[in-house]
Amino acid sequence: MARSFKAALIAGTLLALPGPAGAQTIEELKREIDELRTMVKALQAAQAAGTPHAAEPKTTAAGASVTADGAPVPATSLAASPAVAPVAATPANAPVVLASAPAHKSKAWYERLMIRGYTQMRYNAFLSGDDTAPAGVSRLRSVHDSSISDKGSFSLRRVRLVLQGDVTDRLSIYIQPDFATSINNQSGGEKREGFGQLRDAYADFFLDKDKRFHLRFGQSKVPYGWENLQSSSNRLTLDRSDAVNSAIPGERDLGIVAYYTPGHVQKIWDRLAADGQKLFGNYGAFGLALYNGQGTNRTEQDKHLMKVAMATWPFELDGLGGIFEGQVLEVGGSAILNKYRPEIRAGGVSAIAYDDNHAGAHLILYPKPFGIQAEWNWGKGPQFDTATQTIRAKKLSGGYIQTMYRIKESPIGPIIPYARWQRYRGGWKAATNAPRLETNELELGVEWQIIKPLELTIAYASMKRSEADERRTGRAEGQLIRTQLQFSY
Repeated sequence: MARSFKAALIAGTLLALPGPAGAQTIEELKREIDELRTMVKALQAAQAAGTPHAAEPKTTAAGASVTADGAPVPATSLAASPAVAPVAATPANAPVVLASAPAHKSKAWYERLMIRGYTQMRYNAFLSGDDTAPAGVSRLRSVHDSSISDKGSFSLRRVRLVLQGDVTDRLSIYIQPDFATSINNQSGGEKREGFGQLRDAYADFFLDKDKRFHLRFGQSKVPYGWENLQSSSNRLTLDRSDAVNSAIPGERDLGIVAYYTPGHVQKIWDRLAADGQKLFGNYGAFGLALYNGQGTNRTEQDKHLMKVAMATWPFELDGLGGIFEGQVLEVGGSAILNKYRPEIRAGGVSAIAYDDNHAGAHLILYPKPFGIQAEWNWGKGPQFDTATQTIRAKKLSGGYIQTMYRIKESPIGPIIPYARWQRYRGGWKAATNAPRLETNELELGVEWQIIKPLELTIAYASMKRSEADERRTGRAEGQLIRTQLQFSY
């Protein structure tokens, strides 16, 4: 294109020149051609630089025309050539206007969303114990893992898929189904597995540009208990403790939450996250909430709203020196005021709304490399009374103590050995007739991160539990080897 332009420019100039009778010599023709070549080179250079206006000749203070790079433009060439129109003179100090860069196009809302998830595959094996029992006597079972049974082997504990992202700078969404849900009462009474169920569906609206204060609307985790809020993909132990989880089995409900996190607290959590610590998730240092109060995916049964309050605060221990250098101690508590109607054996839900009030405290010394985690829960909730054969609001208590040692680098990759002891005495409101649980359990395990998206946990568990069925009495005992392979995507 440049060559064609050059040829047309020269041809136009030659056509405009007078013939031999004009008394123009060959030397004059050569000189004008050389001048044209100079002008064409200047135009090509300006075109290559991407500045259209710079390619146009401009006028100096003396009235001489020059190109953008200062090369002189012959007046005779400009006047004579029909291919190049004369340029109007401009003041010497006139600014050179450059072409503006195209405006940055903001992403559409669907381009801001991301998909991720994780799957947990388990295998439980009895070493000894009461995997079976006569009718009316407790077998060794867990309210958290249905594959702990005389028939259990491989199972999918969780198959989660998360869709999340910022719809705008102030609004984000989070949707998480689980595809490892079991359904009872199918044909022949046999349980079916692998059904999809909604776990989370909420939107966060940020009230300030620093995103310290936000409101959460929808089905989300109830801010009660540090371990309850921590994602199962991030938790060290295989299951949550019976005591803390008894307040919110399933951890979720439908409602509104207000979260607030001071800036310096967020900086501490960001530092811990960068170090690879297992935090409790995207929640605030302070939380106030209102929920329906019946639990995950359960229809609300009355007009009573569940009231929840939570506070947690991390303290940097660097000032203590020695073994505390770089460590963080986090302490806090939470409380629930609620009315609950459990499902009953005769069908439907209880006609009575029972008091369902809880208070708990937590403490976490993040492992650097040694760590401690502990929670305790007290309260009153619905519980089946064997003496009267009715459900009553009765006291409950229990919690856990856990220690861990984090080895960030080893010949086989990061590993975290841990030990946890838990105890609980109280009702389990999520089961039919809210049976009483009596739990004592010791779990010794190790988490091994084979590669970043692949983790293997192997644990030995010594359990003593009463089964979550009011028709069975006593406590079963047993020892198990438990394994879980988690792959994230």
